[in-house]
Amino acid sequence: MIVGEQIIKEFGNPPQRILHGLDFTISDGEFVSISGRSGSGKSTLLYIISTLDLPTSGRLLIDGRDMNGISQDELHSFRNHQVGFIFQFHYLLPELSSVENVLLPARNLGLQTKMLPKALELLERLNILYTADKYPGQMSGGEQQRVAIARALIMEPRYIFADEPTGNLDTHNAQIVMEILKETNQKHSTTICLVTHEPDYSAMADREIYLVDGRISARE
Repeated sequence: MIVGEQIIKEFGNPPQRILHGLDFTISDGEFVSISGRSGSGKSTLLYIISTLDLPTSGRLLIDGRDMNGISQDELHSFRNHQVGFIFQFHYLLPELSSVENVLLPARNLGLQTKMLPKALELLERLNILYTADKYPGQMSGGEQQRVAIARALIMEPRYIFADEPTGNLDTHNAQIVMEILKETNQKHSTTICLVTHEPDYSAMADREIYLVDGRISARE
């Protein structure tokens, strides 16, 4: 379970408050969308929930543990073993092929050979098996984004944090990605937090956290 208690985030000097004392709970196995207009604080909140950034004040608890109070080694272990990240920008390693990028989380755990069939299966489901031996510089932006999605799914993580994962994709491939995320959530009880500005994709989640100017609000 993920619990936020009075989460405040400020940037700059003088500080500009982006998130205003948010309280929320995300249950195990829940598929939650984080939505709102541009500048509402969606990505900022996701980065805090995913432990990639710290709140200015307030607490983030995962399974009852205050994530601000654990060591860097524990934090890295949590991310490596339990978390899959999908960003607006794919962050592929240019010197690795498509399938090697997908296998990166497995390689970090010494499991790349065992997980190779799974990597190829994911590439096929995302309609990019033909990119397996290509390097990022030889792929389109949409192809690279789908490789990054496969990388996030390869280890069947307990949590997936996705920031506009369909932003660089056409409608057909975006729908495929959303269906895979929904299936992953249902089949493996994976907790998914998805930032999206698309109402149709937000509606595929179990619940929506709708932000207005850094505050949780009911959708108008």
